[in-house]
Amino acid sequence: MPARFTRLFLGASFAVAALAGVAPDAWAQIPGDTIKIGVLSDFSGPFADQVGKGSLVGAQLAAEDFAKEAGALKVEVIYADHQNKPDIGVAIARRWVDAEGVDAIVDLANSGVGLAVNTLMHEKNRAMLASATATSDLTGKFCQPTTVQWALDTWALGSAVGRTITKMGGSTWFFISFDYALGKALQRDATEAIVKAGGSVLGSVSHPLGATDFGSYLLQAQASGAKVIALADTGADAINAIRQAAEFQIVGPDKRLAALFLQITDIDALGLSAAQGLILSEAFYWDLNDETRAFAKRFAERMGGRMPTEDQAAAYSATLAYLRAVKTAGTIEGDRVVTEMKKSPIDDPLFGHVVVRADGRATHAMYVFKVKSPQQSKSRYDVYDLIETIPPEAAFRPLDQGGCPLVK
Repeated sequence: MPARFTRLFLGASFAVAALAGVAPDAWAQIPGDTIKIGVLSDFSGPFADQVGKGSLVGAQLAAEDFAKEAGALKVEVIYADHQNKPDIGVAIARRWVDAEGVDAIVDLANSGVGLAVNTLMHEKNRAMLASATATSDLTGKFCQPTTVQWALDTWALGSAVGRTITKMGGSTWFFISFDYALGKALQRDATEAIVKAGGSVLGSVSHPLGATDFGSYLLQAQASGAKVIALADTGADAINAIRQAAEFQIVGPDKRLAALFLQITDIDALGLSAAQGLILSEAFYWDLNDETRAFAKRFAERMGGRMPTEDQAAAYSATLAYLRAVKTAGTIEGDRVVTEMKKSPIDDPLFGHVVVRADGRATHAMYVFKVKSPQQSKSRYDVYDLIETIPPEAAFRPLDQGGCPLVK
């Protein structure tokens, strides 16, 4: 089974006095005083720019920062490419836990892979840090006590973009969606927001992952008469759809294109001439404040000058929060570590005030952006104008509405 691996060991040894407050046997349940994390991501497919190497770098930076407070604990980071196939993702995860001693898995781009690995990690009682799994079902009907979902999800994205564009006059919608878990969840959650805002959905069509020809889908959307064509996909597929919509001259004064799930790498690939004016929602932008800019500078030094996506930033934040929780809890048992992460708010440098809820959803602010025109941009990654900041309590699905059995 194709997979690629690398290892990074980080740790520090201090005098016993530095471990004040930690019980003598606190790390007895951390074999070899080493925490092993696997970054399971798309390193070669349509989401590779959003996650992939950048998510690995995010996890590595978190391990390096944790080393400053780790005491005798060490961190090992490995990675593999799940190739966007749930069976391959589960096989890698199983081998990692059973044979290689992996304690937590981070990233999990591709909702089908994420949902499959979610079940396995619960069975193995190891933590899953879903920093790139988008389906809101992960903290809904499929929630597990061993999983935390960081950054975005389909409810947050659909609610922000659907509500904003409907209120701007986009009253009728047509969806072009992935035909797997992510597309279905994006369309469902955006539809809920659109209807609540007074809009309606006239129709939809689905396409396979990795589609390159969107001509027939765009013509169906145009024929529907909808004011908004919504792309419930992401990565290379969304980029292809947006480019072809421009070629077909489908978008105009009376028809808007809504990209429900774009990240800064997608905008960079499109170029501002093609992307300008798009409304989108993200949980992170490198230029929000001094702390996000400082992280972006460190990240860019290892990524050839590229700025981090929200998924790559989430790989950093979720990994650092997990490592700190392992140290405090003195165990690698997934349910106990995640319980520790839920105990108190997290002051995160990239996502601000973060609370991990009972359903595993990490709540924080979300943002609605408008893509700048080429004339407005001052540099390659200066691409967003902030339209709205959505507070944590409004950004994510209400706790009692997801159907998570952990919520009492």
